[in-house]
Amino acid sequence: MIVAHLDLDAFFAAVEELENPELRTKPLVVGGDPHGRGVVATANYEARVFGIHSAMSCAEALRRCPHVLFVRPRHSLYREYSRAVWETVRGVVPTVERTGLDEGYLDVGEVAADFLRARTIAEAVQTSVRAATSLTCSLGVSTSKVVAKIASDLRKPGGLTVVPAGTEARFLAGFDVRRLPGVGPKAEARLRAASIETIGALAELDDGELKRLLPGTVGNLLRDRARGIDHRELELSTERISISVENTFERDLIDRAQLHEELRGMAERVATHLRDSGRTARTVTTKLRYTDFSIRSRSMSLRIGIDDASEIGELACGLLDRALSDRPGPLRLVGVGVSGLSDHRQLAFPALCDHASGPPPNGGSQQQTSEVDSRAESANRPARRS
Repeated sequence: MIVAHLDLDAFFAAVEELENPELRTKPLVVGGDPHGRGVVATANYEARVFGIHSAMSCAEALRRCPHVLFVRPRHSLYREYSRAVWETVRGVVPTVERTGLDEGYLDVGEVAADFLRARTIAEAVQTSVRAATSLTCSLGVSTSKVVAKIASDLRKPGGLTVVPAGTEARFLAGFDVRRLPGVGPKAEARLRAASIETIGALAELDDGELKRLLPGTVGNLLRDRARGIDHRELELSTERISISVENTFERDLIDRAQLHEELRGMAERVATHLRDSGRTARTVTTKLRYTDFSIRSRSMSLRIGIDDASEIGELACGLLDRALSDRPGPLRLVGVGVSGLSDHRQLAFPALCDHASGPPPNGGSQQQTSEVDSRAESANRPARRS
């Protein structure tokens, strides 16, 4: 398999610079209110010089760079550009797995017989995206998703890194272990406590030490990835779509009634998105961010899809109550998300539910924002902008 990971460079900020060329040479943050509880969604490369990065509080970004400019996110505009990018990419590499508005995997092996040809194809993708949208993207090309993703981040912005077959483990070895997808804070802490600082050191662990540090299947999975082994194919059989709405509060909220009111208002907006698109959702997720910025989420999956605001709101409130029972405390952000969307409406019978915890939905926390992320192909391309 020859697969590429494509990542649009500082996507939200890059779009804002295209819309307003005066921003191009200035430190820029797309995010919330720097004098309130806003969080950085994207920083351009001029702002990153000051150590500003995604998920940082906007207040901290302002402290690091007093002359940084802030703009509020415009998700409908970003979706418009994203549609144009992926339509253009499919003109070069037909088989694509989108993992977000600004990134995804390409089945380069479908159009390239070897890695020399794959480099040429990747360069053609970059040229086509820039010609169609004036945006730049970085690509990593290798034999697996995990290597391609790490490679795409190596030479930003506008870079291309090709890791041919047989060189994957050597390429990964020197990177910090935290760079390996799947290594979260807990796994990182355990590895560092055992002086495992690099991906190469993780790759060299024997079975006994691996089982002691990372018990269960996760240890073998991460060691395989550290060796460049990743058998995941591109996910093409289903169209995965999610809709989420979240709000960062001006002041931390602890009153349960107020939190329920917030969630029901968000559920109305989510339901409006569903009805406008003629879809229903089978999974409802509530997201919570505490005052220490830690995130919890709770999800519930239904047997049939729903699009009713009151049902979504009731489920979201119940999930919030469940999360707060596990960990009480004031919240700086809550959100409601739905996934498992379908174009087919069904007659609504009372839905018996089973529930499971899941990872949090989209990690950005913009004030009163909603985002729809769709892997479906779209035909609308934005007008060319200089």
